[in-house]
Amino acid sequence: MDYMVRAVAADESIRAFAATTKETAEYARQAHRMTPVCTAALGRLLTGTVMMGSMMKEDKGVLTIQVKGDGPIGALTATADSKGHVKGYVNHPGIELPLKDNGHLDVAGAVGAGTLTVIRDLGLREPYVGTIQMPSGEIAEDLTYYFAESEQVPSSVGLGVLVDTDLSVRQSGGFIIQVMPQADGQVINQLETALRSMPSVTSMLSDGLTPEMILGQVLGEFDVKIEEKMPVSFSCDCSKDRVRHVLSTLQMSDLESLAADNKPIDIACNFCGKSYRFDAGELREIVERRKG
Repeated sequence: MDYMVRAVAADESIRAFAATTKETAEYARQAHRMTPVCTAALGRLLTGTVMMGSMMKEDKGVLTIQVKGDGPIGALTATADSKGHVKGYVNHPGIELPLKDNGHLDVAGAVGAGTLTVIRDLGLREPYVGTIQMPSGEIAEDLTYYFAESEQVPSSVGLGVLVDTDLSVRQSGGFIIQVMPQADGQVINQLETALRSMPSVTSMLSDGLTPEMILGQVLGEFDVKIEEKMPVSFSCDCSKDRVRHVLSTLQMSDLESLAADNKPIDIACNFCGKSYRFDAGELREIVERRKG
């Protein structure tokens, strides 16, 4: 089962998150019929987003991360709440690229150069929006840079997705380690040393490490306290009523044209791929309601 943990260490001068998201990434792969490089890119973003979503204290808060690069994959979007639910999609899920010289998937090449935007909707009048120019397109490095630039929180983000030979997700997960303002120089130096010697996320997961063990790997010199453990899942709240509402916002001429064709239409949810059918009668009903 996918889950994440939230912890503190070094007298709460360090806060940390770690997650295993294999089932979540595999659900996304199947829902969007993604190629390996797209699976790796979206899997990383889903993992980072769900951990960042858990940082919100508001029960009804929603966090969205949009990655808009000039690579062939197009834009990526992921949305999470504070309870471990996450969803996401890529614009071009069928893109394939050659492997890098080291045999790894070329996520940076697929994403390209561009912007990463974090939108926190906490139920207030205006959401918080922070945007950076991505330094790498590797997602983890970009989120590390985002925390430093937009939130002034020194952080280390590690994300990884390992795709098997049958194209399914073999491993997926990640961590976020953050240094709080009260951390002293010795703690920071010890943490930096530990992070430099850490194996990759996918190698740790392949070796059987749990999220708790991953945090222990990097924070072993500190007194680590697990504060919370919560399940993680790909969860979409789409419904036919929501899609009907979107249809009703189309221009009247477009709605009338759809109804006049006297044919059913199918509309798929961007996030989960589920399709909703509207027959001619339902389309005419939407038109009539718009007319009042």
